[in-house]
Amino acid sequence: MKNLIYKEIKLALHPTAPLFLLLSTLLLIPNYPYEVVFFYTCLAVFFHCLSGRENHDIEYSLLLPIQKKSIVEARFLFVIVLQMMQVLVTIPFVFLRNYLIPEGNQAGMDANVALFGNVFLLMGIFNLVFFVLYYRNPDKVGKAFAVSSIIFFAVMVVLEAFVFAVPFFRDQLNTKDPMYLPQKLVMLAIGVAVYVIFTGIAYRKSTSTFEKLDF
Repeated sequence: MKNLIYKEIKLALHPTAPLFLLLSTLLLIPNYPYEVVFFYTCLAVFFHCLSGRENHDIEYSLLLPIQKKSIVEARFLFVIVLQMMQVLVTIPFVFLRNYLIPEGNQAGMDANVALFGNVFLLMGIFNLVFFVLYYRNPDKVGKAFAVSSIIFFAVMVVLEAFVFAVPFFRDQLNTKDPMYLPQKLVMLAIGVAVYVIFTGIAYRKSTSTFEKLDF
């Protein structure tokens, strides 16, 4: 598996993936929907899979002395690492944003612990929708990305609307840390749980589907 991860990084990695990590600086923009920052990581996943299609990455991998499910497992591990890197890179900018711009975010959830709950929820939904569709037909990666992007933004809009319409979100979650920290930690835990469950379901379904494909 280690060699397959190296293959994902050295042969299949699209150059936009590390570049999009730098877009964590968007957290320094006042009054901005900060969940969008993490959509760029989803876009990097799309470019990674698209580049793999154009370079016949799956066909190459099938020639290796490995099980078909290992191909899917390596791709999922790469994506999970990329998404966790985005979260880690973002954290310092959260602190910097709150130091430089103490005012709240008028465009949605403030840069706080609860925001990461939203982020994990959205990334889990993206992984579930994108990879389940992608591994049904790897050649139609654009369709998988289009559907998953629409759902990503639809859920994001709902979450942002909650900040203005739902008192719990508005008065407790959309506040500066460490105010209402227990409530925010609950939101974070829910987001992480959804991410783990949805990504796990996506992996199992993708593996089952991919093993049945005839190349």
